[in-house]
Amino acid sequence: MKTKLYNLVLLLLCFTGVAQAQIDKMEPPFWWSDMNLEELQIMFYGENIGTYKVSSEDEVIINNIRKTENPNYVFVTINSGDLAAGDYQFTFSKKGKRNITKTFELKQREEGSALREGFDASDAIYLIMPDRFANGNPDNDSSAEMQEKADRSKQGGRHGGDLQGVIDNLDYLDDLGITALWSTPLLADDDAGYSYHTYAQSDVYKIDPRYGTNEDYKRLADELHKKDMKLIMDYVTNHWGSEHWMIKDLPTYDWVHQFPGYANSNYRMTTQYDPHTSQRDFKYCVDGWFTGTMPDLNQSNPLVLNYLIQNAIWWIEYSGLDGFRVDTYSYNDKDGIAKWTKAIMDEYPYFNIVGEVWMHDQAQISYWQKDSPIGAIQDYNSNLPSVMDFTLHDAMTSMFNEPDVSWDRGMIKAYENFVNDFLYADTDNLMVFMGNHDTGRFNEIYDGDFQKYKMAMTMIASVRGTPQLYYGDEIGMRGDKGKGDGAIRQDFPGGWKGDEQSAFTAEGRTETQSQYFELTSKLLNFRKENEVLQFGKMLQFLPENNVYVYFRYNDKNHVMVVINNNAEDQTLDLKKYAEGVQSSTSGKEIISGETIQLDESLSIKAQDAMLIQLQ
Repeated sequence: MKTKLYNLVLLLLCFTGVAQAQIDKMEPPFWWSDMNLEELQIMFYGENIGTYKVSSEDEVIINNIRKTENPNYVFVTINSGDLAAGDYQFTFSKKGKRNITKTFELKQREEGSALREGFDASDAIYLIMPDRFANGNPDNDSSAEMQEKADRSKQGGRHGGDLQGVIDNLDYLDDLGITALWSTPLLADDDAGYSYHTYAQSDVYKIDPRYGTNEDYKRLADELHKKDMKLIMDYVTNHWGSEHWMIKDLPTYDWVHQFPGYANSNYRMTTQYDPHTSQRDFKYCVDGWFTGTMPDLNQSNPLVLNYLIQNAIWWIEYSGLDGFRVDTYSYNDKDGIAKWTKAIMDEYPYFNIVGEVWMHDQAQISYWQKDSPIGAIQDYNSNLPSVMDFTLHDAMTSMFNEPDVSWDRGMIKAYENFVNDFLYADTDNLMVFMGNHDTGRFNEIYDGDFQKYKMAMTMIASVRGTPQLYYGDEIGMRGDKGKGDGAIRQDFPGGWKGDEQSAFTAEGRTETQSQYFELTSKLLNFRKENEVLQFGKMLQFLPENNVYVYFRYNDKNHVMVVINNNAEDQTLDLKKYAEGVQSSTSGKEIISGETIQLDESLSIKAQDAMLIQLQ
């Protein structure tokens, strides 16, 4: 009896040992053959897996095996360049232990993948917060595997918007004249509260189950592409969330910046290039955590940098992305983020990446754009194709409330913004916007004044760069940021079953919503069909009487834009604008549809805008 009991216990221990000795995670989970990035670093994670010897099939060349102070990790670098699509076995062996095998798949790459074309100035981008846009699948509002559950009554809670809701409403975006969709992050965020914004990610290879699945995300890209629309992923290189599984079991002590432990960023991004900055201030900007729940990733650690590069490329290849918007771009280690950006652009030379560089000076924003003449002063090149025009946004938050003629108020702010375009390497590759998920709502700032929205939207649709619209602005949505971020991230009307009215359909919109939508749609659809507003040159005139006039032109077309921010009607002497009007004697005003005679003068109503296609 004792012998049988002993043997049973021994058998159970053997099975227990086998169960413990396993690979819990492998990242990336698969890859593709025929990639430009041939050196592939595969991370294996499991209890004490780093104490095992790693080998592979003969045709797999292992270039490096990196083990860290944490025995639960091993990083295996292979050369995938000559490997055909198929399954490859890795074996983990240890004396006295049963061998562990893990299959790694190389998939066949889609034809033309490397040559995909990213978003550019021919596009109009629509920014959504998916949790607040539309709930297409109520069954995934909460998830057993995630901490925070849906509660639409909470301003900062999860409301249930998801990928299916976005897919269901793509016709709405198409009608609006949108050609590219930027969603705030959709990857898993397992924070106990306020997780809907998803910038504190807990697994960067997985779509948050409350939004859907990885397959749903790929389906969104496919459905957009059927409509000749593009998908832009909001990518976070600077930090993860404290609930990320790797943060809870760090591969290396310096995977994140430590002080030791937590210290907050001072948010002073100017320390990145200030020639007089103290090392302490520089360190607290770059290495400090964005918040206490967002540990700062160390891009100067080659393991971290390579992980982030491969993860970004994986999502592009897997889901068919057309661009990245990179959160907090200028908070990253600037040499590390330049390498990250270059690696992606080397893989996809026609892709596009726009970085959030939230600064209030054109020279400082320009520093972060590829081939910047400002960055060149310090021999720095970020390789980043596009940056966000925050100085134009700054002007837009005040200038339409300044109707009186003044030296430095009103429309002169717009004029001066474009004067500084000489600081940029590529003005076509700037993102222009009235607002986003972090700023005050435009229609709240201007108290729902449609005429001020009309002036601003006309400008956004007709200046150089790529226009970006924040969801709901096109129907006059408001929200006071002073009452919390949730106030500027309200649910889109009609996105939830049982909503009293829907703005997704023409029949469902109120009169006010229709007024906003029709203007926005008219401007964006005209822009979509006219290359002159996408890549044409710009000619601007000094504002007079708070009236700003500029032209977009190419060899075939000229468009005249007139914005009257004066509190009174104005009559323009067209002789002053002969350089732009040239021989045209008439034009079609796109917003009203009327034919305009361009004889000696042009009249425009108070606080109004005109967009005239010259004939």
